[in-house]
Amino acid sequence: MHHLFTLLILFTCLAVLPAEAMRPAVLPQETLTKAQAQQEAQALTAQWLADTKAKYQQAWQNQHLILNGKIMPFWYTTYGTKPADGYSLFISLHGGGNAPAQLNDSQWENQKHLYQPQNSVYLAPRAPYNDWDMWFKPDLDQFYAALIQMCVANLDVNPDKVYLIGFSAGGDGVWRMAPRMADTWAGASMMAGHPGDVSLVNLRNTPFMVWCGALDSAYDRNKQCTLRGLELDSLHKADPKGYIHETHIVAGKPHWMDLEDAAALPWLQQYRRHPYPTHIVWRQEEVTHPHFYWLTAPADQLQRGKTVRLMLQGNTVNISQCDYTQLTLHFNDEFVNLNKPITIRMNGKTLFQGKLFRTTENLRSTLQQRGDLRYMFSAQVTIDIQ
Repeated sequence: MHHLFTLLILFTCLAVLPAEAMRPAVLPQETLTKAQAQQEAQALTAQWLADTKAKYQQAWQNQHLILNGKIMPFWYTTYGTKPADGYSLFISLHGGGNAPAQLNDSQWENQKHLYQPQNSVYLAPRAPYNDWDMWFKPDLDQFYAALIQMCVANLDVNPDKVYLIGFSAGGDGVWRMAPRMADTWAGASMMAGHPGDVSLVNLRNTPFMVWCGALDSAYDRNKQCTLRGLELDSLHKADPKGYIHETHIVAGKPHWMDLEDAAALPWLQQYRRHPYPTHIVWRQEEVTHPHFYWLTAPADQLQRGKTVRLMLQGNTVNISQCDYTQLTLHFNDEFVNLNKPITIRMNGKTLFQGKLFRTTENLRSTLQQRGDLRYMFSAQVTIDIQ
């Protein structure tokens, strides 16, 4: 009877607690200090590098990546010496398109030696398709991620120094894949491609270059590239700390620009990826992603056009737009102080306020989900959007 009375009192007390306080707590013995979280992250990093090498050993040796029954041959070389913080990686997409395989093969051979970025790994994949959209079909995201993972594990590439470039049909791919995987790239440069109907808002934290010959009138490339350059100008004007870009419509040049576009490579290498930006604009593209920087959206609610906009100041997140019913925010000690409470607000209303626990499981699960060493987070919270 005494135990029953105690349980009744405990239940009554819980019933009047605010909803935020009723979130399931992590047991104290499972939590990590900042130093312990760093140690766990180092151990998980070493294991991930070893596992990734083993996972892709055959693909790396054969220089043939096979995913979902599709084959992507790739070629790579290194230029210069490895910097103290690791190589840069340039993924360079060849031209061609809806044409016989032999034509795309020749374009791939040409792309292998087209550019020579210094102190970098230069990797030229061969598209798994012979089609106009061969660089941005729905399964290409997995190929790009796997190429990066292999280079990080085998060549000591710095995951914050990965750049995407491409010429002609490869430029078409850059137009699509730069925004679609904007949280992957340190920067991207599009050479002589067509933008189609892509949205550019995800490039808020991804430096971007546009190169097109002023006489490249096929498919109105010159006109479309000019218009997209003006769109980036407008985005940057409205948000001066974001949308770093340059547009080069090269006077007197047709589709081939006599390699004037090679100036993009040193320009890109000025920049590093910021994996934890304080200002995020995330719009779903034609291929949806559940993760973007330090955010995760519900997998069953992903749809092209759905958008999240937020800003982080100190330990406070201010959400101005979220088209989902829930949003998970991931944190680590590199960009917030996890020894202090986190506050999350939307349109002036506090959705969450409290301290978050660091756990090994958070570190492990986010690394497994993202396959990116920089997207390993020790703490997280899921909020309901009201």
